[in-house]
Amino acid sequence: MTQFITVFTMVFLAELGDKTQLATMLFAADRSHGPLMVFIAAAVALCLSTAIAVFVGSAAGHYLERVPVKLFAGVGFIIIGAWTVFDHFRNMT
Repeated sequence: MTQFITVFTMVFLAELGDKTQLATMLFAADRSHGPLMVFIAAAVALCLSTAIAVFVGSAAGHYLERVPVKLFAGVGFIIIGAWTVFDHFRNMT
């Protein structure tokens, strides 16, 4: 149960306010799309993309060591964050 709570919390918090949620809100705000259809389409899309991530991650876990993968992911996130901050300040001028 602890694993479920951990995964749920991390994914839920990561998805709040991201591009996917904003796009879903925009589709729901459009009167030509019914809210139920937007919910179903978004839920199926998120389930499919999550299934792909779980499949790829599980397969990679059989071939790769855990520590280098965590290190690579951490460094990757730091680089993306630094790039985003740099790009933001560069575009301010």
